[in-house]
Amino acid sequence: MTIAFVFPGQGSQSVGMLDGFLAPQGESSSASAADLKIARAVQGVLAEADAALSEDLGGLIAKGPIESLSLTTNTQPAMLVAGCAALAAWRAVGGPEPAAVAGHSLGEYSALVAAGSLSLADAVQLVRVRARAMQDAVPVGTGAMAVILGLEDAAVLAVCVQASTDARAHNEPSVVEAANFNAPSQVVVAGHREAVERACVLAKAAGAKRALPLPVSAPFHSSLLEPAGRVLRDALVELKLHEPRIPLVNNIDVAIESRPDRIRDALVRQAWGPVRWVEVVLRLQSMGVTHLIECGPGKVLAGLTRRIAPELRSSSIFDAESLQAVLAEATGVTGVSS
Repeated sequence: MTIAFVFPGQGSQSVGMLDGFLAPQGESSSASAADLKIARAVQGVLAEADAALSEDLGGLIAKGPIESLSLTTNTQPAMLVAGCAALAAWRAVGGPEPAAVAGHSLGEYSALVAAGSLSLADAVQLVRVRARAMQDAVPVGTGAMAVILGLEDAAVLAVCVQASTDARAHNEPSVVEAANFNAPSQVVVAGHREAVERACVLAKAAGAKRALPLPVSAPFHSSLLEPAGRVLRDALVELKLHEPRIPLVNNIDVAIESRPDRIRDALVRQAWGPVRWVEVVLRLQSMGVTHLIECGPGKVLAGLTRRIAPELRSSSIFDAESLQAVLAEATGVTGVSS
């Protein structure tokens, strides 16, 4: 069995999402040695993130309120920290290193930390900049996103072209584009609110099972976010990136990059380009990966994996119990190069 770690993005957050990693307080008999190692590792990640941001991000994750945690400027660093905490817990109890890593959208930053390309402190500061830039790029209410289910990718792309054409003909804002290729017949579109609404109507007429608006504050991964990419580019210039120690398959090109300048460029374009998650999973499979382990809250990526490549095993690490179960299965696994 050859493993890859994958990290979820925005949308899987919840108040208390790291509580399951934290052992009973103190060196009590109710906590095993492994539980205590896991708790200390997670607490260390939280302390490092709090110090980097000069705020109590750990307290917000633990206690909320959910309204504050769900703000993009808080969600992105919180989800980065959650993914890195799961990874730190895995390593603290001797979990084997993966053959490769990847992350969905924001999760790519957790993957960069896992691969040793970015420090946690730099990453959490960077995603705070990214989140603010994304939120500021498009006024609230101007953009929208929707998920289209039951329609092939090519049909969704055609729907976006038609919706944009119709919107221009009516002198309406006309950007609507495929933003996330999440699974077969599951594509998220993003752009101007009016154009996204047109695309939903056209998608249903074309045979989509459902076309549902998403509760988001910006049209992520659409060309409307290109200004955010420019802000991100400036921030990345100031950061030290290292060559990844573990192969990382990126979202925007489904490529493995080793040069820091190429990693920076891919991150900039990822802010306003589509997440090609289906291709990412298939690329990992082509590298000999047999087991994808999702590090972080929820089981979204594990579910997508079962739809994209049913022959791959998928697991999720979201608390100490799930970690121990996955570790038991993975005992003796060794990573391989790409």
